Amino acid sequence: MLFQVISVLPEAFDYLNQSILGRAQKSGHFQVKLHDLHNWSLNKQRRIDDTPYGGGPGMIMQAEPIARALEDIKTNYAKRRVILLSPRGHKWTQARARRYSQLDELVLICGRYEGVDERVTYLVDEQISIGDYILTGGELAAMVIIDSIARLLPGVVGNAASLMEESHSRAGQLEYPQYTKPEVLTFNGQNYPVPDILLSGNHQAIAQWRQAQMTLGGHKKKPSAK
Repeated sequence: MLFQVISVLPEAFDYLNQSILGRAQKSGHFQVKLHDLHNWSLNKQRRIDDTPYGGGPGMIMQAEPIARALEDIKTNYAKRRVILLSPRGHKWTQARARRYSQLDELVLICGRYEGVDERVTYLVDEQISIGDYILTGGELAAMVIIDSIARLLPGVVGNAASLMEESHSRAGQLEYPQYTKPEVLTFNGQNYPVPDILLSGNHQAIAQWRQAQMTLGGHKKKPSAK
């Protein structure tokens, strides 16, 4: 899968070159192409923003540099979508990530400043928001979307079975609590043991306990101290 990102801060995306995602890119499971929007500026100062018509605070990203960028990075992929990261967009969910993981290409336009010229919305397939809060720019949101999609691609996550039981794999599902050594954690004079069922060796009972925990919503109940 190809991710193309249009941003005024392409250097912010180094996170995608680390750990699992970095190895997956080197192995060819997916590719990220970063495009500096300043390269499509219409002036010598390489500016891509201007004051809003009608007055108001802040600067607005211009539509024309974005339109020119979209023209230049066109591909022949049939399964391709262009999205604008925007607080007014559809909420990003695990279900949407699964649908988008079936694409050949995803183009992400990162907003910044006070906003983006409204005419950009006519150039894209969809607007996406990752939550009901405001960021200084769309770069973090773009990385969230790329991460959530890329890990669903074949070969990216080592154990594909782990994707089936994790949180939000199905609507309302949260993954069961996980434990590892030591068997008893001591903190502030209190002991926090691993649930006895997980030490029993009874795999059927463990599976039933985990299913019950998922049904209850995962980590809602804090384990009791002893």
